[in-house]
Amino acid sequence: MKHILTLVILLTTTVSAWAQQTQKPVIHGKNWVAITGKPLAATAGAMTFQKGGNAVDAACTMLAATCTMWDVLSWGGETQALIYNPKTKKVIAINGMGVAPTGATAKFFKSQGYNFPPQYGPLAATTPGTPGALMHMLANYGTLSLEQVLAPAMEMAAGYPMEAQTANSIEKNKDLIKQWPYSKKVFLTHPGEEREAPEAGEIFVQKDLLQTLTKLVEAEREALKKGKSRKDAIMAAYDRFYKGDIAEEFVRGSKEQGGLITMQDLANWKPLEEEPLMVNYKGVDVYKLQQWTQGPVMLQTLNILENFDLKSMGYNSSKYIHTLYQAMNLSFADRDFYYGDSYFAPQEPMKGLLSKAYAKQRAGLISFDKNNPAIGPGDPYPFEGKKNPYLKLLKKRGFEMDTTRRNFAPTHDIRNGSSLNEYQENLLLGTTTMEAADKEGWVVSITPSGGWIPATIAGNTGIGMSQRMQSFVLDESINPFNVVEPGKRPRVTLTPSMALKDGKPFLSFAVQGGDTQDQNLLQFFLNVVEFNMNVQQAAEAANFNTNQLWLSLGGTKTDDRKPKPGQILLNDSTPENVRNELKKMGYILSFDDRTSGPINAIFFDWKHGSLWGGSSNHGEDYGIGW
Repeated sequence: MKHILTLVILLTTTVSAWAQQTQKPVIHGKNWVAITGKPLAATAGAMTFQKGGNAVDAACTMLAATCTMWDVLSWGGETQALIYNPKTKKVIAINGMGVAPTGATAKFFKSQGYNFPPQYGPLAATTPGTPGALMHMLANYGTLSLEQVLAPAMEMAAGYPMEAQTANSIEKNKDLIKQWPYSKKVFLTHPGEEREAPEAGEIFVQKDLLQTLTKLVEAEREALKKGKSRKDAIMAAYDRFYKGDIAEEFVRGSKEQGGLITMQDLANWKPLEEEPLMVNYKGVDVYKLQQWTQGPVMLQTLNILENFDLKSMGYNSSKYIHTLYQAMNLSFADRDFYYGDSYFAPQEPMKGLLSKAYAKQRAGLISFDKNNPAIGPGDPYPFEGKKNPYLKLLKKRGFEMDTTRRNFAPTHDIRNGSSLNEYQENLLLGTTTMEAADKEGWVVSITPSGGWIPATIAGNTGIGMSQRMQSFVLDESINPFNVVEPGKRPRVTLTPSMALKDGKPFLSFAVQGGDTQDQNLLQFFLNVVEFNMNVQQAAEAANFNTNQLWLSLGGTKTDDRKPKPGQILLNDSTPENVRNELKKMGYILSFDDRTSGPINAIFFDWKHGSLWGGSSNHGEDYGIGW
């Protein structure tokens, strides 16, 4: 009996060596699962499912709710989504990224003394994309009315109890908020007092936003009364936002505070449906949005890693960490130079970048004895039968790589005086995600952002303007595909993910965290595929971050954005022998007990006909299943 017990213990240890007991339970659902960045918003998604809505309806409801709750985004931000349509058995990509407004040129920003567009204020704003993307998704793939989907958000705008994290973020940023009159009016509910922001649990009322949402519902109702179809009625609300009185007030409020957005900019913008990019990793088809996001960087990295036996290295061994770090650096170097808005010339060499042959060539550059601080962009053009037109520019490019220590917290979450010690607090404030799936087979993965606190609110709309202009560059030597110009989309970090196996949904997953998003999602995916973790174990598992890349968000000077070669953020649980081995390879180590933004994910259990939801223990993210 003793020998049998010993064998059981040994087997259990082998299986669970990297899959420990989780702090939060798996979410099991037979009919649906809804997960997002705030408990109240997840509840709103559940309410929508209970009304008979599908996963698209629920995802749109959660999107509206999180925007209203300022979950490091607002209604003036941007939305990126992947949708699996069970009727066509295809993955659809939704491009809800706003564009640079009239007058937003490299020359203009350089004349203002910037090396990158600003982080905050009206000049940081692209056109709002979230309202249009939400209404497009709902009209084309949902089943409910806009009024039904907006109902929870409208109730929240009329007054909801604000959680401590958002309330404290407002207080920390009140000096910036005071620069913008409409933001001050909304956010600082106790002007002149020692604490001017709302308190935790205080009922936070947004009258202007409620009026804006009411106008959208009114436009839908009026169209329905005239006999318009459900879809056309939703698009009537869309027109009121982008071409009607809401647009007029948004533009007036933006211009009053120094912004560039015009009525023509809003009228010309529209959400786009696109073909997602995909690679196959060991029998799993992994989908990402196109190269106006950083999403393809994960696809490139998977192609590189396919050349190695990761499982034999062992989860988070020094060799495993080193291999992933080097592979990610190779892919991020390409991201930093070659990714941009595909609707503008020049055309990005994505066929070459995503080819298996190119990945094999890049994999051959990895040395297993030390970090390579000089990794740069490769040449993918020969892999699509072309000559690289940027070879001279690549030689000219060559900023010094500063190896000094830098804060690893997601840049748009850094508050005044923030340090590495505040990394966990910053993660709690991160850009939200939403995952939804239903028994009919609809699956939605969304990573929305923009308009986070401290946001510039546009006039009396109650809508916070985006800050995504900062993801453009002004110098083509950094990236000739991502230089700002009017009507163009910046190359963003926001990157929902979806994976299919045997032609059926396998995983739907997303995370917050700026440049760390595809780093964390890559490790989550490998946790499931290579190390057999369940979706909750994979979401909570320790991972690491590299800073050997150009920052997509942050300061307005080149020095603020430069790569930091060899810098690595490791989890506190990293064993001493792994730390020592990495130091010998030339790594500069930092540590924290949270090394990932909150990962939200759904796993599809076809054996039992059920859904498994995962929502990591790294933030306020929350899921509900039924």
